Amino acid sequence: MNITDLDTFKQGHGYISVDPLEGFISLPSGLDCFKQTHCRLQRVNRNDGTKIKPFVRKHDEYALYGLCTQDYEPKVCPRCGAMLHRNGSVTTTLRHIPLGDSYSLVEADRPRFRCSSQCCEYSEVGCIPFKAKGHLITEPLRQYTEALLAYGMTLKEVAHITGLHKCVVKDIDKARLEGLYVTVDKDGKKTLIKPEQQARFIGIDEFKLHDGHKYATVILDMESGCILWLQVGKKKQVVYDFIDHVGLEWMSKVEAVSSDMNSDFEQAFLEKCPHMKVVYDHFHIVKNFNDKVVSAVRKEEQRRLIAEGDIAAAEALKGSKYILTSKRVTLEAKDQEAADGKIISRGSELFKKQEVKQKGEQYRRYMELISQNRLLMDLDWVKTNLEQAYLKQTSEEMKLYIEEIINYCEGTENKHFIWFARLLRNHIDGIISHAEYPLSNGKVEGINQKIKTIRRKSYGLPDDEYFFLKLFDASRQKWRAQIE
Repeated sequence: MNITDLDTFKQGHGYISVDPLEGFISLPSGLDCFKQTHCRLQRVNRNDGTKIKPFVRKHDEYALYGLCTQDYEPKVCPRCGAMLHRNGSVTTTLRHIPLGDSYSLVEADRPRFRCSSQCCEYSEVGCIPFKAKGHLITEPLRQYTEALLAYGMTLKEVAHITGLHKCVVKDIDKARLEGLYVTVDKDGKKTLIKPEQQARFIGIDEFKLHDGHKYATVILDMESGCILWLQVGKKKQVVYDFIDHVGLEWMSKVEAVSSDMNSDFEQAFLEKCPHMKVVYDHFHIVKNFNDKVVSAVRKEEQRRLIAEGDIAAAEALKGSKYILTSKRVTLEAKDQEAADGKIISRGSELFKKQEVKQKGEQYRRYMELISQNRLLMDLDWVKTNLEQAYLKQTSEEMKLYIEEIINYCEGTENKHFIWFARLLRNHIDGIISHAEYPLSNGKVEGINQKIKTIRRKSYGLPDDEYFFLKLFDASRQKWRAQIE
């Protein structure tokens, strides 16, 4: 390339194009088939708030002016067959990639064609090769917007960076997600993609979708953490639809499903796939014991001691929920941290906040409580043996421990212990399956927290289809990074 050709190339791409009126060098557009003629810097207002509560701020905006340089072949009129000839031009304004903290736009002149026949009034306008489909923005800006959204930014943040409206950003993001996770058949029906890989273990749980007892169910691969299915509702039909989606052949290779104690999920899976093992999550068993037995017994004992006039013993139970629900090894670790002077929360002289250190003697207090109360000692026995049951390697050994706990709870003749015994007895098959398949619903609970985070960052997403696609994408970010 000689010097003349190089200068022509630079002028066409806006590298050295000088605007004599503004007196500065034009900025490069970086667009193919666009010959930039000049550039103008202007100060404009933008409302970053709403119509009701506007928040108007001023910012710089670069306007890049030029011509479309795409070569057009001779065209024939689709009506009469006569040749089309050029008949002026049409100016189109497109949003472009921001330059630093300033926005930019491109004003491109494209040719207009008119039929050469005098009796035909047909006309058309030439296309803009760098225009994004469906929006008045350039293709580089669409790609830049997609990159920001894939990084995890919210619609509002991306709209602020790019200068686009939030609805435009949402349309771009939804089109990106549908391209990744949605397939369209010849009739135009949309369906979710099939799982990218075969799963051995899956997890299922429901989460709150909207206020007013509106729930949805999520099913995910327990090994990769990828969401496999999302659907409104928390009944058997959700499981049936998921199995129809992936197929019985795919489900035949799934060995176990981790679930909470929702009987509808268990019955639906075993009805369609009797070879599978349903594993009840350890966390839900312990949580039921702590919430429905430990907390209830502690409150009842407080009320009984107050009624009997033993105020000192009742005061000793006050604030003891954490101690009674913790393991002994945890209490001993807390005591060691207190002895080491561990700081839980640092103080602040500026805000008059006191330093908080780890409290000690928690194990001693726990032993004093259970030694002075028979029911609290029973709680300690059940909690310890339940922990030992989940350490067993075979279902037979674990079943012996669970049955012993059931008999012990029934022997206390306390209604809360009896309730827990009934809970264990009714779900014993799913509980002892943990020995063969030590699955935890931790990843499912992590997805539930991610769901809350995405909804909170976005201040709510009323479009459920878009929201579910966002969840599909969020669950695959780590997996996609590993395979890349």
